Amino acid sequence: MNGQKRSDVKIGALVDIVLKADQRTGKLTQGRVGRLLTKSPNHPHGIKVMLTDGQVGRVAKIYEEEK
Repeated sequence: MNGQKRSDVKIGALVDIVLKADQRTGKLTQGRVGRLLTKSPNHPHGIKVMLTDGQVGRVAKIYEEEK
């Protein structure tokens, strides 16, 4: 999943995000979602989230985890 739909992004999910400082290069940062910051149901650049470590960026990829 690419992280453009708010309904796909869940608290605690493992994701790759693009930090504001890394938008030019597209460098990805991996972490777990702590908070959803985008209120709209969709966003073309990815839903903005705060990771559990406090970093903020837009979701580029959501990982499917084994249960």
